[in-house]
Amino acid sequence: MSPPRAVLIDLDGTLMDTAPDLAAAANLVRADFDLPPLPVERVAMFVGKGADVLVHRALTDDIDGNVNESDFARGRAAFYRHYHATNGLDTIVFDLVPRALDLLRSHQIKLACVTNKPREFTLPLLQRMELAPRFDTVVAGDDVKAKKPHPDLLLAACRNLGVAPGDARMVGDSVNDALAAQAAGMRVILVATGYNEGGSVKELAGFPGVDAIVDSLLDAANVLVESPAKDPLP
Repeated sequence: MSPPRAVLIDLDGTLMDTAPDLAAAANLVRADFDLPPLPVERVAMFVGKGADVLVHRALTDDIDGNVNESDFARGRAAFYRHYHATNGLDTIVFDLVPRALDLLRSHQIKLACVTNKPREFTLPLLQRMELAPRFDTVVAGDDVKAKKPHPDLLLAACRNLGVAPGDARMVGDSVNDALAAQAAGMRVILVATGYNEGGSVKELAGFPGVDAIVDSLLDAANVLVESPAKDPLP
């Protein structure tokens, strides 16, 4: 069997380490509420389900936390304002990511970035990090009704690329990516560079639809172009 026709790639924790900038914005929000700052590692645990959930988690210092409607509205507005200022300042593209994307493109594989991050932050960040030209389409969290782990982002990317979900593969860093891929009917490779809401990515070995857990995006790309593709999920 040939490599997939398309590969869908998560952003935070897969393409880039965005935690420093997210933590900086989150801590500025906490300062607005007279709350002490949190370590970057703590805020990284709160990344994965989009900006709105991050606001609730950052204000409560609780992965399951929720603030009241008034505080959330104030916190959300503050986060968007602060993150516009911090987005990309200390973010780094993981080593080997450009090589991985170029390898996939050299095999005529279409590429999509699929992220829960809002579009107004996603596109400037991809451009600032000089990755935007390597993607055929970008689907952000506010482009669809439901974010990952719902499959909407992945299905929208497949429509944009003109491929069936079964002809695409997902590459991500978390259980949210694995669940989204499973729901979309496609298989997934996970990289160990990400956040996974504080859990170890390696704990997802054996999760339905997970073909491999690898150290880098280049490792994932090599698996995709060198190994026979497995059948899509039923």
